[in-house]
Amino acid sequence: MTTVTVITGANKGLGFETGRRLIEAGHTVYAGARDARRGEQAAKALGTRPLLIDVTDEASVAAAAQHVRAEAGRVDVLVNNAGIAGPAAPAGELTATDLQQVFDTNVFGAVRTTRAFLPLLQAAARPAIVNVSSSLGSLTINADPAAHTHILQAWAPLLAYNSSKAALNMLTAVYAQAFPQITVTSVDPGFTATDLNGHQGTQSVEEGASVIVAAATATHGTPGPAFVGAGGRVPW
Repeated sequence: MTTVTVITGANKGLGFETGRRLIEAGHTVYAGARDARRGEQAAKALGTRPLLIDVTDEASVAAAAQHVRAEAGRVDVLVNNAGIAGPAAPAGELTATDLQQVFDTNVFGAVRTTRAFLPLLQAAARPAIVNVSSSLGSLTINADPAAHTHILQAWAPLLAYNSSKAALNMLTAVYAQAFPQITVTSVDPGFTATDLNGHQGTQSVEEGASVIVAAATATHGTPGPAFVGAGGRVPW
């Protein structure tokens, strides 16, 4: 029986590459995109099924879940990949509205999607949720100036982005404990060259997607929440 996987933000970057690799691994992939035309183009290029989903819109997420329910009846793997960088201005210049815009996609979008697809995940034998996070969301790393260069390829004091990924990691921890039958993992792709950072990243999308693919294809998940990168565990 094929593995049914849903990926948000899959029309480009890490989501697109993850979809490509999972198709190669034999998954049935629903490639989520908020723009119908771009989503159709990406799905055609990948050989995936297009899924119209805007994670900032409750009705759009609900409709996407209903679409997958009608076609597949379950979801084995949900990859919450959709995310935005937000403003890079100094922390003191950012407003609550600036943070709300970033959290609406990076955090609340993951909540909307997880909640809508939860019944489909619970219908699977070994369901998994993969939250695409970042080491920039590690409280341990951010609190230790020495860790900025020792652990990370690149660190930046991005108030909106970093705090949103820290919040996403908390979702991982709480969902994993609330639903022990679901393997819930935060993954750190590393500093990858994508539109998110103006292609300034030091590694390719092929390299960055590897940790996402590994979590999505793990046959036995780690009990409890985990935060992992290419080099192993990432400190919370």
